[in-house]
Amino acid sequence: MVGTQLMVAATGTNEFCSNACHSMQWVAREYAQSGHHLNRTGVTAGCHDCHIPHQYPELLWYKTKAGIKDAIGEVRGVISTEEKFKKERLRMAQSVWAEYKQNNSENCQHCHAFTAEIVAKQKDFVQPMHQQVLAKAATCIDCHKGIAHTAPEEKP
Repeated sequence: MVGTQLMVAATGTNEFCSNACHSMQWVAREYAQSGHHLNRTGVTAGCHDCHIPHQYPELLWYKTKAGIKDAIGEVRGVISTEEKFKKERLRMAQSVWAEYKQNNSENCQHCHAFTAEIVAKQKDFVQPMHQQVLAKAATCIDCHKGIAHTAPEEKP
């Protein structure tokens, strides 16, 4: 159990994600310029916060599955260069977007809480969209696809 906790901690840092996985260096640079890293409050959300479930045993299952998939992708060279990465970017983003859509962007909600009281205090132009979230008619990823990484252009 201690070994598992140590491995989760060691593989759950931005440094691990952007250095151990050669292909993640490009999105790591984007993240470093995003509002999830640079912002007025100084609070940051890292790779693990946004992309990995927060509860056991889902966390372990997800990390295992993602680690194997990423290792195979690295070995096969599918995204081994920035050019190859850009070519696959839309496909990879769509996979993440579908996952967020399916789980109601649950990782976003660990930091971003929505209640009727909070939405009522927001700017007028944002309220209608966030009211859709409260009504379960939309989720965070519907509007915030480029929040921490450059969103690829979606093809019609």
